Amino acid sequence: MTQSAENTGSEPRNKVYDRKYFDYWYRSGDAVISRQLVERKVRLAVAAAEFLLSREIRSVLDVGCGEASWRAVLRRMRPDVEYVGIDSSEYVVKRYGSRRNIRKGDVGSLGRMGLRRKFDLVVCADVLSYVPTPDVRHGLQAMRRLCRGLAYIEAYAVSDEVVGDLENWHYRSEAAFKKLFADAGFVQCGLNCWVPREQAKLLGAMEHC
Repeated sequence: MTQSAENTGSEPRNKVYDRKYFDYWYRSGDAVISRQLVERKVRLAVAAAEFLLSREIRSVLDVGCGEASWRAVLRRMRPDVEYVGIDSSEYVVKRYGSRRNIRKGDVGSLGRMGLRRKFDLVVCADVLSYVPTPDVRHGLQAMRRLCRGLAYIEAYAVSDEVVGDLENWHYRSEAAFKKLFADAGFVQCGLNCWVPREQAKLLGAMEHC
């Protein structure tokens, strides 16, 4: 990637996250996110959250969940876990909303959705780079407030080699992302895992990044 931080190089287009989109990027021969990759991410996030909490997780908030690919793995691992998905796709909410507990929303509006409870694990996977910076800022602040354990939040810097859907991608530097997370009150503990600053006391000195 050679573009500067915060610059996509072109005017953003109105993307449609419909069935065709998910079929292509998740199920076709050109798919870059496989079921095996999703399962590895889920197992990592669950293990880290449960290590931090010293118990099994009971609740998960998945922001930008898409068709809720994390939910199936979570339910196999922890059958009683409460799962709440948030996604902006009309197709996803209409088709899977009631069956998979997916609500209409996005990163920027998360803090205005009326979610009152806290979650053991907050997930935001493969999402932030498609979100404008003001919405990232508000969304991270909301995720921190809603997290009582661990957050698994993927963020790809301009120096990372990324393949897949780059339409409406926001190119940000490592420093820009670190400031967004710090301003939101998150402390990094490695491999896309973050804890709210008030939970950092649960980490050992060498567990901070």
